[in-house]
Amino acid sequence: MKWQGRQGSSNVRMGGGKAVGGGIGGIVIGLILWLVFGVNPMQALQTGQVVAGGGGGSTITDANDNSRDTQFVKVVLGDTEAVWHQIFQEGGATYKEPTLVMFKGQINSACGGATAATGPFYCPGDQTVYLDTSFFTEMRQKFDISGDQQGSGDAENRNRAGDFAQAYVIAHEVGHHVQTLMGISQKVNQARQQVNTAQANALSVRQELQADCFAGVWANRNQQRVQFLEPGDIDEAINAAGKIGDDHLAEMSGRAVAPDNFTHGTSQQRVNWFTRGFQSGDIQSCDTFSGAI
Repeated sequence: MKWQGRQGSSNVRMGGGKAVGGGIGGIVIGLILWLVFGVNPMQALQTGQVVAGGGGGSTITDANDNSRDTQFVKVVLGDTEAVWHQIFQEGGATYKEPTLVMFKGQINSACGGATAATGPFYCPGDQTVYLDTSFFTEMRQKFDISGDQQGSGDAENRNRAGDFAQAYVIAHEVGHHVQTLMGISQKVNQARQQVNTAQANALSVRQELQADCFAGVWANRNQQRVQFLEPGDIDEAINAAGKIGDDHLAEMSGRAVAPDNFTHGTSQQRVNWFTRGFQSGDIQSCDTFSGAI
């Protein structure tokens, strides 16, 4: 993925407090949630109300970090801003840019407290994407989604491994922001309060698949805008999407595959909807709430 040399977003902030300890079981579960980068335990708290945090003295300041990962995040977020401004303008609307907070250890958000184990998530209460600073290292070292087909051991190739899969993570979370701006998230949350658990989970699946589709739309439109894709990038995202399906995660953890418990969709569904968005470049193709998925 080509990203160096483009203008980065000014909406990236740094924040956080000291790490929070926990039992080994919680750490293992948290690590799984982290690595699948879509499973947000606080999703049920997406009410838009501020929830008092649990201390830690979280602070948010301008991101002056010049590390590769921070610069990468700024560029990717800037790319999403450019694309979604264009799409909203085409629809006669104005896009409101989200903030992205990179934190270390723990952070307080309008959706409650979060730690590194929570994984990347979007909080509609403050319209902010939260991303732990060690996330990229974890992806590169412990979640082999890059496919690193070159087999090279040099540092530059290791750093580049998984770039587009990481961009897909950010684009997916920004997709939830788009859903908030369009009023989709609010309608889903209201509907989930009126149905049983299985039906509520099914609504969450449709919401997550739409965010995957929106990520695909972004990739298509950004390719048209700046020609940023390199050979293997789309396969990288598809590989990542396939590894974060609820069915695959259940199998990997030794649990029974129970569709009523799915909240993000099967591997095939996630691949299909990202691909649909990428092939069309049109948000109208991302209606996951009508018909079969």
